[in-house]
Amino acid sequence: MLHTTRALAALSIALALAACARAPDRAADEKAIADGEATWAASDASGDVAAVERLLADDYQGVAPDGSRTDKKSELEETRTGAQRFVSNQLVDVHVRFYGDVAVAQGSEHWVKREGEPKGGRYVWSDTWVRRDGRWVIVAAADIEVPDPPAATP
Repeated sequence: MLHTTRALAALSIALALAACARAPDRAADEKAIADGEATWAASDASGDVAAVERLLADDYQGVAPDGSRTDKKSELEETRTGAQRFVSNQLVDVHVRFYGDVAVAQGSEHWVKREGEPKGGRYVWSDTWVRRDGRWVIVAAADIEVPDPPAATP
């Protein structure tokens, strides 16, 4: 009986350790997604097509601020020409929620254009990420363009 109790205790501990080993590292996943969002935002001004190529799934589908639909090919072309239009585009905030191997990231970014009106503004967005082959990729996105909040007056 004592051997059975010890064996069950050892089995319980082994199963608990195995479950912990298989549990996803959400902090690392959240950092990877937040870093990806920052990279994607910055690519509007940097023209970093290789980064966007890595971040977007081949079957990516998005909705642009004007309501048009986008795919990976159109996003890569937009990235190629973005540096001509944007001085900068920076991530402001991101919040990530996980649903197994799916994550929803919502946040905003602030941009400054080289010319035209308005000169600056914000995108507020929601992106869907999926873990595929051990890495996170964006499969869907929806962006809304909103004006910058008014500057605080003293």
